[in-house]
Amino acid sequence: MPCLVITGASSGIGLATARAFIESGYEVINLSRSACNVDGVTNIACDLTDPNFLPDIEASLHAGIAGAETLCLVHNAARLAHDCVAEVSPEELRSVYEINLIAPAVLNRMLLPSMSPGSSILYVGSTLGEKAVPGSFSYVTSKHASIGMMRATCQDLAGSGVHTACINPGFTDTEMLRDHIPADVMPEIAQMSAYGRLIEPSEIARTLLFAAQTPVINGSVMNANLGQIER
Repeated sequence: MPCLVITGASSGIGLATARAFIESGYEVINLSRSACNVDGVTNIACDLTDPNFLPDIEASLHAGIAGAETLCLVHNAARLAHDCVAEVSPEELRSVYEINLIAPAVLNRMLLPSMSPGSSILYVGSTLGEKAVPGSFSYVTSKHASIGMMRATCQDLAGSGVHTACINPGFTDTEMLRDHIPADVMPEIAQMSAYGRLIEPSEIARTLLFAAQTPVINGSVMNANLGQIER
């Protein structure tokens, strides 16, 4: 049976992704501080902002993936902070980068020896990985870096049979977005797609499932944004 290891599946895109993969016959392991409530998901509690999170979960994670035919690793967990270049502190930067960049690199190194041909490493990026807005300095910078990490992953794994891609969601109806955008501005944000609505987390989940099963997209950046309108 194929296995999905995903970070941050307790809500939003991660929750929808866990559900989509379970329904498609995958075993699913969630790594996050809070549990994923989808039936059949194995939850391994950890704090990805802690630089030393790995030793506490390594044994449980290896046990969970034992016997998997193929392995899909989805780097979904992320932190979105309100900050700007003139004010962000080194401590705030390190906190964002621990979860958005360092944890994915650490998990890649740990799980790659268990990845047989047909496995995949998928990064959940953002349309802000290819542009920028004010007030999200650390997040924008980290999502640009996620695309670079995915492309470097593709090059380093050439010939292994393990493929990779970065899925860049647009404005998706998640707690993260609603925490970042004032409620009175949300209708305007919804009109920034060609469909005049927010993206549903399940739509990104289906895109990730497609990417996991489609090696021809190896090295691709896929913008899943309903056709974002630039203003």
